[in-house]
Amino acid sequence: MIIYISGGVRSGKSKYAQDIALQRSTTPVYIATAKIWDKDFEQRVKRHKEERGGQWKTYEASQNLHLLPIENQTVVIDCITLWLTNIFMDDEEDIAKALHVFKNEIDHLEKLAGTFIIVSNELGMGLHAETALGRKFTDLQGLANQYVAGKADEAIFMVSGLPLYLKKN
Repeated sequence: MIIYISGGVRSGKSKYAQDIALQRSTTPVYIATAKIWDKDFEQRVKRHKEERGGQWKTYEASQNLHLLPIENQTVVIDCITLWLTNIFMDDEEDIAKALHVFKNEIDHLEKLAGTFIIVSNELGMGLHAETALGRKFTDLQGLANQYVAGKADEAIFMVSGLPLYLKKN
C-alpha cells in the first residue's frame, strides 16, 4: 500500500505521515533521503530524529530504497524532493533519466508487501525558480509527484497542518 502526502514547506506533511505510521505500527521505519550539506541542515536532521523518538528504525539512503530491509513494515519515506535531488544530480541533471530511475524505484516499492507513506513537496505552486536548473527540477518534481499520486492507494494534500484527502481507500 502506498500513501502519498504532499504539501508546501511546513504544511505538516512529515508530522502527519509519522502520525499515520504510529497508528499502524508500534515499530515503524523511517527512511531519511537527505544528504547533509551544512551545519544548519545537520542540526535540523538532529532535531527531527529527537522529535521522532526511539521506537523508529531509521535508515539513511539517497537511492535504491527498495533494497533496504523494509518489506512487511510500515515505512515513512521523507521525502521525494531530497530523494529526487540525489537521483537528478547523479543523472547529470537529465529529467528523462532521473524520472525513469525514480519511477523504477516506485514500481519496486509498489511490489513490496507493507505500507509505504511517501512524503513530497509541491514546488510548482509558488514562485517560479530563478534558474534554468531550478525550473528543470520543478518540472521533474511535478512529474514524479504525479506518478506517485497515480500509484497511491491514498493521496493527501496538507494545508496549514490540515489534511485534504484527494484519494482515499
